[in-house]
Amino acid sequence: MERIMVMGGAGYIGSHTLKYLREHGYDAFAVDNLSCGHKEAVLDADLIKADLLDKDSLEEIFKNNKVDAVIHFAAYSLVGESVENPAKYYRNNVIGTLNLLDVMRNNNVNKIVFSSTCATYGNPQYTPIDEKHPQSPINPYGQTKLTIEKIFQDYQKAYGLKYIALRYFNAAGADESGLIGESHNPESHLIPIVLQAIMGKRENIKIYGDDYDTKDGTCLRDYIHVNDLAKAHMLAVEKLDEYQGFINLGTGVATSVKEIIKAAEEVSGKECPTVIAARRTGDPAVLYADNRLAEKVLGWKAKYTKIEDIIRTAWNWETNRRF
Repeated sequence: MERIMVMGGAGYIGSHTLKYLREHGYDAFAVDNLSCGHKEAVLDADLIKADLLDKDSLEEIFKNNKVDAVIHFAAYSLVGESVENPAKYYRNNVIGTLNLLDVMRNNNVNKIVFSSTCATYGNPQYTPIDEKHPQSPINPYGQTKLTIEKIFQDYQKAYGLKYIALRYFNAAGADESGLIGESHNPESHLIPIVLQAIMGKRENIKIYGDDYDTKDGTCLRDYIHVNDLAKAHMLAVEKLDEYQGFINLGTGVATSVKEIIKAAEEVSGKECPTVIAARRTGDPAVLYADNRLAEKVLGWKAKYTKIEDIIRTAWNWETNRRF
């Protein structure tokens, strides 16, 4: 049985992927520094506390554990913070990944699936966005992910690294079990913020601009269920011997901010207090994925294609939060 190290396995997407892998017969364990993750999120899997910037700790983990492949989620990911403190992002995301790759090489592990992002594309020149779309990130967070993608290409040529980088759009939802879900501090994702406003945990939800050239004036995004992402990571691990490269993950459906709010009101049966605010700089009007390569290479299709179904799982988590 393959043993998979999930780096950042106590975080939102990492913990869902860890659970999914274990349910599908993989011997998977988590490594996390717990700066953003939650130890409760790994459930009954093994968790080793370690930091990407501590190379000696990483060496220790590889020496003491059989590792066949790595899935790498361990990154800081707040766009605004990356603009204010780029040093933190370059140090952790880029140098940390170099440490991980060096330790993998030292221990003859050459398979990695990487959590990349549609933020590497920057403002879209066309939609839906395919993998050939020019990459021009507009913030340090996106720059760090693009830098890592380039490192993978060079490591493949020089050292035979087998990698797949998954560029995903807006992760959303929670595991159907309600045992794990989205828990960020501060929370920056739209769906949990809307649900928290509905529950009275927030005064309101700010809609940043309702004057975009879209169907209802608000921004359109591609929301992909976290368990669909988890499945894609497992399929990517299984394809590393035959494919290396970059793959978009999204539903291919663009949903507006107002549509999210309406769907959340329907799911919860409650009203969401909203306030219209000024547009945020750097917010494109429309972002959604061309996901045909994921289907072709991974045999992957999103199970959750209706926004109401995604929000239902998030509502179940939000109303019965465990951490």
